[in-house]
Amino acid sequence: MFYERLGQLSLAGLSFVFWGSLGAIGLPSHAAELSEIQQRGYLTVGVKDNLRPLGFRDAEGNLEGLEIDLAHWLAEHLLGDAEAIVLQPLSNQERLSALLDDEVDLVIARLSATVSRARLVDFSTPYYLDGTAFVTRNGAIQQLTDLQQQTISVLDDSDTIAIVRSALPNAQLVGVSSYAQAKDFLETGQASAFAADVSVLIGWIQEYPEYHVLPTLLSADALVVAMPRGLQYDDLRQQVNQAIAQWQTEGVMRQQVLHWGLPEAGIPEMRTELGAE
Repeated sequence: MFYERLGQLSLAGLSFVFWGSLGAIGLPSHAAELSEIQQRGYLTVGVKDNLRPLGFRDAEGNLEGLEIDLAHWLAEHLLGDAEAIVLQPLSNQERLSALLDDEVDLVIARLSATVSRARLVDFSTPYYLDGTAFVTRNGAIQQLTDLQQQTISVLDDSDTIAIVRSALPNAQLVGVSSYAQAKDFLETGQASAFAADVSVLIGWIQEYPEYHVLPTLLSADALVVAMPRGLQYDDLRQQVNQAIAQWQTEGVMRQQVLHWGLPEAGIPEMRTELGAE
């Protein structure tokens, strides 16, 4: 599946968020440093368990997905054992608090880099670029221009609203309170398409193959690993970034992205800390 990004989307506009926060001294924290994690012998990672294909439970109840693969990869890199890990499912509201309250060492739970979050936690380099896309069951809708005069559902109060309005000013937007309601609107013809993060929509079409995702991404959101903030965690941050870079250079990232049906265009360009300012 091939995806194109609308305009010249890149990490340049996002770089100030995670590169500016690296190594900064933030709020007091008692989270485990790398040496403590290694002495303990296992890594604790906050993840999603209901977000296919990033983090979800299979038919047997086991956690799997792209972010679960990354968590095991980090355990292998940091501890030499991919299974030396405790995976703790978190809701969106729990992601930062679990890290700040020392319940987990890292968070890999579809967390995007933002300025407000950078005041509280540190970020890794991006491991994937998510973005706004469209899903539909209408076979006549195959590209962005086909939506110009259509009714599109969006989640209430989401950032997606402004993004879609900018790209499709003549489309009619209708708010929905949940993904279930969005599906109901599509099924009943109250909307022609639904706009949301492409990672969510890929999981949608894997569950409902009669739908398809349009090949244009309207935005680029850097998904990152969240870590404790502070100079004492530099070793942990550097090792996590090194592992992510290795995940890319060895081709494992591309292999897993394709395995989970995600757009290959979401693999970010590599960037080293030496070039950061």
